Amino acid sequence: MAHRTSPSVYDRLTERLNRCSQGAPPSESLFQILKILFSERDAALVSVLPLKPFDAAKAASIWKTSETEARQALDQLASRALLVDVETEDGTEYVLPPPMAGFFEFSMMRVREDVDQKALAELFYQYLNVEEDFVRALFVGGETQLGRTFVHEPALSEENALHVLDFERASEVIRTATHRGVGLCYCRHKMAHLGRACDAPQDICMTFNTSAGSLIRHGHAREVDVVEGLELLHQAHERNLVQFGENVREGVNFICNCCGCCCEAMIAARRFAAAHPVHTTHFLPVVDAEACSGCERCVRVCPVEAMSAVSANDPRRPRRTVARLDEARCLGCGVCVRTCREKALSLRERGPRRLTPMDGAHRAVLMALERGKLQDLLFDNRLLWSHRALAAFFGAILKLPPARRLLATEQVRSRYLEALVRRFA
Repeated sequence: MAHRTSPSVYDRLTERLNRCSQGAPPSESLFQILKILFSERDAALVSVLPLKPFDAAKAASIWKTSETEARQALDQLASRALLVDVETEDGTEYVLPPPMAGFFEFSMMRVREDVDQKALAELFYQYLNVEEDFVRALFVGGETQLGRTFVHEPALSEENALHVLDFERASEVIRTATHRGVGLCYCRHKMAHLGRACDAPQDICMTFNTSAGSLIRHGHAREVDVVEGLELLHQAHERNLVQFGENVREGVNFICNCCGCCCEAMIAARRFAAAHPVHTTHFLPVVDAEACSGCERCVRVCPVEAMSAVSANDPRRPRRTVARLDEARCLGCGVCVRTCREKALSLRERGPRRLTPMDGAHRAVLMALERGKLQDLLFDNRLLWSHRALAAFFGAILKLPPARRLLATEQVRSRYLEALVRRFA
């Protein structure tokens, strides 16, 4: 890493983060971010934690300390949203969340005095908006992506609604979640510190289920009921914000209400459109050129610049324009449909549905498989020589193109792998 010649606890923490399917490429910006969020002691402790969920006894064994001391350290890290603690029937389990969507966002989900949020905002902007390595690795590393778009429900016709599955509706995620939390939008909060935020509401981004339970417990998110959650979703619809959420069918942990100007996922969708960094909905808008007035409202609200205005080739009105859709860029969110006053836009089905992973474990395995990191999930205890050796061996095998092609067959990627996840959950 630049300007440093000897490894540090932050280098080891970076190495730990990069064993996840969602990594964090080293840079001086990342080093400074980690230094603000983690003390040297924190970094040393976290750098040796497993990838999979663990309990205090496991941490005590790794850290070679008592279980009581380990639990105190783990609870302190969870209180600062650096770990997520999950209450289970067998006790508390802990997991280190990825940087995104994870402890980067958590650090900005409420106004805090224990960290320098302005400095963090500037560093986040440098690392995510100026430098490309992190965003490219996060959104362009494979076919299975972190997040997906939810359809803009007010844009659905009665016929469309028949073809929307429950897990594709943000409203259904809100209704069925075990916990619901609301916090500040990381993206707009970050931009506010830089003087660049838009006027879209900040206190509107949602967490659910196990992540929400931990964040609510430690004061990083505000607990809401179903009614308030649906009201916030209605506000997001009224402001033409796009629902971008975790790319899973069960146990969705977050849904962000995104603007096109501040939000990382929408920016990535524009910058890396050819790589399809965000999973789309099952729909595409259709333009009725005869009905289109050329008002360009749809062009202005599209968060990924998939709509444009072109000449209508009308000899009677040579300046008249009509909307045109770039299907390759479109997220299928439907925001444009709702804003069209002439009813010149409607939604149609895009085509065969892409696989949505069953849950977070299913997605993590798929992402690790595609990104050549499956060995790190399988051989998770880096303190054991045998696990290090097996991880290196398996990693070498995965780098061979024939093996990668074999492992990435649709059979392994979909139903077979899902059955294994369900069996061993």
